[in-house]
Formats: sequence, structure tokens, C-alpha cells
Amino acid sequence: MKNILFVILMLYPLFGWTQAVKETIPLHDTVELKIGDRVPEFVFRDTSNREVTLKQFKGKYVVIDVWASWCYPCKREYPFLGELEEKYQGKNIVFISLSCDTEKQEWLDELKYGCMEGKQWWIGGDESSMIAFKIITIPRFILLDKKGRVMNLKLPKPSSPEFEKILEGLKGI
Repeated sequence: MKNILFVILMLYPLFGWTQAVKETIPLHDTVELKIGDRVPEFVFRDTSNREVTLKQFKGKYVVIDVWASWCYPCKREYPFLGELEEKYQGKNIVFISLSCDTEKQEWLDELKYGCMEGKQWWIGGDESSMIAFKIITIPRFILLDKKGRVMNLKLPKPSSPEFEKILEGLKGI
């Protein structure tokens, strides 16, 4: 008798006889990007909590550094990225550091204690850009062309000489 009751209870939810209905909501309706794709208008947050998008950099190359406050390898690359940003200042390229932290305060604290400067943005809880750029591990560096299209989804780390060689090879920088 116990076995029959157990089987019935196990099969009960399969036939929809339960009162509890869990509605599944898709996380995002985002397509993964590939080389040559135009980047959608993702909305991020800057340090003043203003909404920002990449479209403001149309006509410039964009390097996106995806990082998080808890990521030691990300923090290790930051000084190298800062040096390159300084070297290419005034050129036709912009560097964006995009935090994928889930908590805003963790991101802000790291900016403060890590003395991080430059264009610091946060995903603001919307992970659609992480899905589109296929971010599985960080740090991750992405290069966009002057028209906002993906040129490279996996740039080498800024500490690698190959990173700067790629930047030097950009036309009209």
C-alpha cells in the first residue's frame, strides 16, 4: 500500500493535478553575437547611476573590459588596461570597464578601494549583454568597430603584447 501511495504522489505533478502553478519566465530574449554583428543598445549604469549606452561612441573603436569585484585576475589586468588607455588617450578609441557584479554596492566599493578610474559601467542587474557576448569566464575583453559591430569577442589580456598589436593594427585609430 505504501508503494502505491508513493507512486501516486510521484506522478501527481506530472499530470497537472496540483494547485501550485509555476510560471516560467525566460531570463532574456537575447541572441548571442558573432563577429560582424551590430551590438544591440544595451543599457548600463555609470557611477552616477545614469543610464548609458555604447551608441555614444559611434565613430570610435570600443574596448570593453568585463570584470567583477571578486575577480582577482580581473584586478591584475586593470593596471595594464589603464596604461593602454592613457597611451591611446585622444585617439579614436575608448575603453569601457563593465562590471558584471550582481550587487551595485560591491562594484562601487571596488571602484573606491581599488582606485579604479576611467569609464566604469555596471550591467545594472540586466545580464542580456553577458548572454550576447557569451561571457562565461572573466576577465574578458571585447573589441567593437567604429560602427558598433563586433570585431573580436575574445581579445587577449592587456598584459599580453598581442593586445597592443591588435590595437596598433586598427585603421584610423
